[in-house]
Amino acid sequence: MELPPYASTGQKVWHYAYLVICGLIFFFLIAPILIIIPLSFNAENFFTFTPGMLSFDADAYSLRHYRDFFTNPDWQQALWNSVRIAPVATLISVSLGTLAAVGLSQSHVPFRGAIMAILISPMIVPLIISAAGMYFFYSRIGLQGTYVGVTLAHAALGIPFVIITVTATLVGFDKSLTRASANLGAGPLRTFFKIQMPLILPGVISGGLFAFITSFDEVVVVIFVGSANQQTLPWQMFIGLREQISPTILAVATILVVISIVLLSVVEILRRRSEKLRGMSPG
Repeated sequence: MELPPYASTGQKVWHYAYLVICGLIFFFLIAPILIIIPLSFNAENFFTFTPGMLSFDADAYSLRHYRDFFTNPDWQQALWNSVRIAPVATLISVSLGTLAAVGLSQSHVPFRGAIMAILISPMIVPLIISAAGMYFFYSRIGLQGTYVGVTLAHAALGIPFVIITVTATLVGFDKSLTRASANLGAGPLRTFFKIQMPLILPGVISGGLFAFITSFDEVVVVIFVGSANQQTLPWQMFIGLREQISPTILAVATILVVISIVLLSVVEILRRRSEKLRGMSPG
């Protein structure tokens, strides 16, 4: 945003100071990623920049760690476990979270504030506490160390993201559309899929993407609830840092960063589309 020509000296100073502060915060957040990405191309088994890398010697850079990731059976098994768990957990999160958000948007629902606080509590409670609670609960019902247990645990972590994004989308929803649909003879289910869902779909997809990222990147709950058969990609990275320092971890981290950037870009596109849809709705 440009300053108007009539801005005072104080306004100009604050404007440029604000830009500098935002730039410093952005650099603070992005600096670790900027270090990890070039290190993933290191030709040596080091976690630091070699003299050849600092001098931009082509022989100091290599794709060996990326090849190791795509050929190592341990990494591929971890990737397969993440791919198996995250989509199913996301589907459960989207289904339950969307229904909860739509239900809580109704004014006649009692104790809406308390119910909302309970549903989004997994975002607020420290993850180590949630993981310990899930461990004791799932061990009692026989789901600890199973695929179903890990998937349900990840779904529980993803539901709050879906509830928040769908609830934000429903803020601009025109409820007269559902009343008109009911007056024309459509049932609640048909009204939901034909009227509500197309308008809140950007929020649903955004929440699903956040839930997918949460499941794909989560490690603490998997350590507590999972077993050796459910070692996901973040778990394998954690083991690699603890037992064998391999730069392959940096290659995997770079791949995850790229995936996250793509998904967050999709979320931003959907957010803008949602704003346009809300602006087109009456009232």
